[in-house]
Amino acid sequence: MRAVLPVAAAALLLAGCAPAAPAAPGDPDALTGSVTVLAAASLTGSLDDLAGRFEDTHPGVDVVIGYGGSAALAEQILSGVPADVFFAADEATMLKVVEAGLAADPHVLLANVLEIAAPAGNPGGVTGLADLADPDLVVALCDPAAPCGRAAARLFELAGIEPAADTLEENVRAALAKVALGEVDAALVYATDVIAAGDAVAGIPVPEAVRALNRYPLAVLADAPHPVAARAFADFLRSDAARDVFLGAGFRAP
Repeated sequence: MRAVLPVAAAALLLAGCAPAAPAAPGDPDALTGSVTVLAAASLTGSLDDLAGRFEDTHPGVDVVIGYGGSAALAEQILSGVPADVFFAADEATMLKVVEAGLAADPHVLLANVLEIAAPAGNPGGVTGLADLADPDLVVALCDPAAPCGRAAARLFELAGIEPAADTLEENVRAALAKVALGEVDAALVYATDVIAAGDAVAGIPVPEAVRALNRYPLAVLADAPHPVAARAFADFLRSDAARDVFLGAGFRAP
């Protein structure tokens, strides 16, 4: 059974896992072992779906996913936490891992665009990006160290707006949670997060956000404990079937 675990728990699990093995002779499609994926929080849902599909066709493989802010996940990799695949929410974060010699040839799979999320019913009456500069509203943004925070900073700069942020969250799902709980009047998240939240939030599109797209790169890590299964899973995420799942979740082609 596939597990979705915090990064630390995933690392502990790896200590007891046997390495993924190539297929036995006569069965070239068989894979065994586990694949540990460190993935941006905004991929939750679509990546869970795809991991389950991969396991269905490769019953000898367990996919273990640790979700979080891309910057925090990159730091985990740089500090030596064992993992097989890194799926980041922007290229700048992946570049740190590549420059450290821990990944090579990342492949950009997806793009995502920012959107305003408000609590159901939009009690603050938010209509657009300029409202996030209103000091009378309670606003959540991603921390500037996170890809969603960097994208937001680019967007506000391009729009000539100085936001009035009341809280800076480590990742986009944390910002979204504050909206769903009614703790803030608005947050700048990804369009995919608004879709995933369903009726719990109201989405307010930001047309100018197309000027600050985030592109999501995927890489098998250089020291992957299970490189055979890791490459197979990465290849699956690049497939047409996987692309359809991502597009259905609101991601865009890069």
